[in-house]
Amino acid sequence: MLEVTDLQLVRGGRLLCEGFNLHLRPGRALLVEGANGAGKSTLLRSLAGLQPLHARALRWLAFEGRAAREAMCLEACFIGHRDGLHEALTPVENLDHALRLGGEALPVLRIEQALQGAGLGAQVRVPLRRLSQGQRRRVALTRLVLTRRRLWLLDEPLSGLDEGARLDFNVRLALHLERGGIALISTHDPWPSSAPSMTRLHLPAPLPQAA
Repeated sequence: MLEVTDLQLVRGGRLLCEGFNLHLRPGRALLVEGANGAGKSTLLRSLAGLQPLHARALRWLAFEGRAAREAMCLEACFIGHRDGLHEALTPVENLDHALRLGGEALPVLRIEQALQGAGLGAQVRVPLRRLSQGQRRRVALTRLVLTRRRLWLLDEPLSGLDEGARLDFNVRLALHLERGGIALISTHDPWPSSAPSMTRLHLPAPLPQAA
């Protein structure tokens, strides 16, 4: 279970919004909606441990406080809007490095098979700079097939994807939730569907800056 109490979203020293709670049990997903600048990426990055988390209380599984923070970061798979991929590396090399950094090293053959399953069999050894935006996004999302982490933090995951790739993502997400995973997903576009396992959180416009 993920539970955050009295959460504040702060970016660059500016308070964006405050006073809301998160509560997600295994098998549930939260769709975080709102306009650009509302704090969607800030929320995901804070939960992933990439920037401070401002909250009165945090619980992750059986852990609370600082122990919860450390345990949650070890269980989080964050995929940002900009993918975090290296232009000069191939899709295989990018995923291999990402998995190794996260302590989830896998055989290269397993990574190649996952990329083939994502329709990228012809691109596994091609430098990323030669791939289209949609292909790059599929490379980044292929990590979800390979990771064992229970908490998915996905920033605009459908950006740049065609209809087939979007359907593949929804199937992958449903399987993750069936296995007891948890997911937080940001979007500022209409989400194509909604399932009983998904709830929605709409972030308001940022609080006005003090004069």
